[in-house]
Amino acid sequence: MGVEIERKFLVKNDSWRSNVESEARVVQGYLASDAHLTIRVRLKGEAAFLTIKGATSGITRSEYEYPIPVGDAEAMLRELAPSPAIEKTRYKLRCGNHLWELDVFAGENAGLVMAEVELGSEQEVFAMPEWAGEEVSDDRRYYNANLAKNPYRRW
Repeated sequence: MGVEIERKFLVKNDSWRSNVESEARVVQGYLASDAHLTIRVRLKGEAAFLTIKGATSGITRSEYEYPIPVGDAEAMLRELAPSPAIEKTRYKLRCGNHLWELDVFAGENAGLVMAEVELGSEQEVFAMPEWAGEEVSDDRRYYNANLAKNPYRRW
C-alpha cells in the first residue's frame, strides 16, 4: 500500500531560491474530492499521472500514483474536472537530509507559496529551513483539492 506522510508550511521569504535543484510546471485537476477520497490528474513537465488518495489521518494518508498518457490527462482535465485546474511551479530543494517541494501558485491561487516535506513517519525529525513559516498541515483550506474549489484569492 502506498502511504504519504507530509507536513506543509507557508513560505515566508525568497531565500529558498538559491538552493533550487529542479523546477517543473504543474497543472492538476480533481475528478473527485471529498473527505474520504481524492482523485487527481496531473501534468508535470512532459509527464502525466493519475493519483488516488485516501482520507487524511493526522498527516498520513494512503496514496497511489500511476503514469498515464499526456493526451489522456489533458482530456480528463478538460472534460471531467468540475473545478478549474490548479497551476503552479514546483521547485525541489534540499534542507538537511530531506528533499522539500515548494509550490509557487499561479492563476486564482497566485500569491500563495507553500512547501512540503515527505517523511517516513509522523515522528520523524527534520531540519526546518529558515524560509519555512507557519505550519498548515492541519488546515484543510491549503489542500490542493480545496484550493481548486475555493481559490486563495477569494479568501
